[in-house]
Amino acid sequence: MNPVKVMSIFGTRPEAIKMAPLLLELQHHREIESVACLTAQHREMLDSVMSLFDLDAAFDLDIMEPGQTLYTVTAKVLTGLGQVLEQARPDLVLVHGDTTTAFSAALAAFYAKIPVGHVEAGLRSGDNLSPFPEEVNRKLVGQIASLHFCPTVRNAINLQHDGITNGVFITGNTVIDAMRYTLDKFPGTFGNELDQIDWQGRRVITLTCHRRENYGEPMAAIFRAIKALVEAHPDVELVYPVHPSPAVQEAARSILGNTDRVHLIGPLDTVQMHALLKRSYLIMTDSGGLQEEAPALGKPVLVLRRETERPEAVEAGTVQLAGVEEAEVFRLGALLLNDEATYQKMARATNPYGDGNASQRIAEAILWHFGHRGKRPVDFQPGE
Repeated sequence: MNPVKVMSIFGTRPEAIKMAPLLLELQHHREIESVACLTAQHREMLDSVMSLFDLDAAFDLDIMEPGQTLYTVTAKVLTGLGQVLEQARPDLVLVHGDTTTAFSAALAAFYAKIPVGHVEAGLRSGDNLSPFPEEVNRKLVGQIASLHFCPTVRNAINLQHDGITNGVFITGNTVIDAMRYTLDKFPGTFGNELDQIDWQGRRVITLTCHRRENYGEPMAAIFRAIKALVEAHPDVELVYPVHPSPAVQEAARSILGNTDRVHLIGPLDTVQMHALLKRSYLIMTDSGGLQEEAPALGKPVLVLRRETERPEAVEAGTVQLAGVEEAEVFRLGALLLNDEATYQKMARATNPYGDGNASQRIAEAILWHFGHRGKRPVDFQPGE
């Protein structure tokens, strides 16, 4: 049998982090010809991940431009991939998650009549406008895809509700694979002011906050609550890698700037971020990926959103929805800082998102689908 030609298409740093271990795994199978195509929806942050995992791309659309919009990203990816897919003619296109790149690439593959595999399939928040545009992106990819690689059972159930029952595999999340890779290969220092923190004597809260739906008063309320938390706990330091968005930068510096024990720093690379999570006491975030990564390290997570498309973590007890109201964010943060029993209950809960073998399960599912394996791979079950 001829090798299966698999083209992985991605364009943002979060996509690259989660696809990198899968690309490494695909390279290990002689039955698979693996090629990568970058859209470069993000540029520098994407390149740093590719370098970290020692990966090369056969194609690079390089679409990023100042002030780009959802319209321009969608149009550039769609038109650029038309030529790439015609030239490469892969047997399968892999896309990841819920980005505009993922949706546009899936649509381009559909136009080219090439099957699509959706990595991190089946996540749902239940609100088309939150997260925006990600919730609708992931729904549309689900309708196009032939293979659906779900991190959890709940994700597969979400697909059933959309009428999708064929080609569904439960694999765990590749982000755990990526974190294991970086922590094993690159233990070390940060190379910035974080090296000066007394990690033994201080409790560090890591904050990320950048969602569009939190812009304005929700973000301001979050920052006021966190400022109060730091001021009320003298042994606490806050580390906030601030997103480059001008709206986020302005809010962070006006409320959290010039506050003792608050470190407003630039974006961290993948290795530094995973090292920071490992050394942190508590994570406060509106990010999706951190809800999956931090619990694998035994770190409680407060989600700074009104809802989450990752309810498995809430049910497992590894994360808690804090919302965006100032008083509630402060209350829940203070509870975890002051109540050891509550903290340990979250820290010791079982992470539902993976065991570090998601990439292997996805590769085996692809090989089974294309007739290179006689037996369907066994689905992931947390706690096994």
